[in-house]
Amino acid sequence: MKDYLVRGMVKNRPIRVFACQTTNLVEEARKLHDLWPTSAAALGRMMSSVLMMASMEKNNEKLTVTINGGGPIGTMLCVTRGDGKIKGFVGDPHCMYTNNETGKLAVGYAVGNQGYLQVIKDMGLKEPFVSQVPLQSGEIGDDFTMYFAASEQTPSAVSVGVLVGETNEVLASGGFIVQMMPGATEEDITYVEEALTDFPPVSSQIHDGLTPEEILERLLDDVEILGHQDLKYECGCSKEHFAEALLTLGKSELEDILNTDGFCEVNCQFCNKKYRFEKAELEAMIASL
Repeated sequence: MKDYLVRGMVKNRPIRVFACQTTNLVEEARKLHDLWPTSAAALGRMMSSVLMMASMEKNNEKLTVTINGGGPIGTMLCVTRGDGKIKGFVGDPHCMYTNNETGKLAVGYAVGNQGYLQVIKDMGLKEPFVSQVPLQSGEIGDDFTMYFAASEQTPSAVSVGVLVGETNEVLASGGFIVQMMPGATEEDITYVEEALTDFPPVSSQIHDGLTPEEILERLLDDVEILGHQDLKYECGCSKEHFAEALLTLGKSELEDILNTDGFCEVNCQFCNKKYRFEKAELEAMIASL
């Protein structure tokens, strides 16, 4: 099944909903970054959350989300433009921690909770919008729930999950978000809380073959789907892009690289593709400056 997300409303209630399947794109990220299970689960949960967050925006602005909780996984970063394409990386792709009591992947420990979740929205204005909240647990879903409540004053329930197989492949990944809109009553809040009680993990439901629509319909009554969006992992880097970045180093630093090594090789953080600039290319850059 292809990766996609849906957005909708609950009929006759001020509640909006989002759900996504991201199994293929998280598996693509796992292969590109050689992610071990806990790193794959952490990045997968984050990418699902960011993609659903981006689908809430109207103008396809660039969204850059960073999480650093002080844990062994280091900094996690995801970027999307609201077009269903996302890229991301983690500081340490080789994290493998499990909970001794449950045997489940210990994402919260790997991420840590002594840090922040930062969101940068670039809407094409002079200055981007920047918001930051302290991490709650490092489990990702809790942290995005806190972000929506604190930074956007929107009470939300965020549930994301990744199921990793015995040979490290991503078997299922996705999530859902339920948000209370203006006008929501205590009855509406109770309705959502009761629906969430003992609701099965979203990753297990995706692994069982349920679609994002079916998960929402199982969770809440009278869900009306209003839109779909295909999702994929795509970096979009190019040699031209890195050439522009090298020019920002300035003439003297480029001359140092030329005189020391005679070439320059750069590595893309998001897809691990390498680009090599030979002597003649560096000389041309220096001459242009």
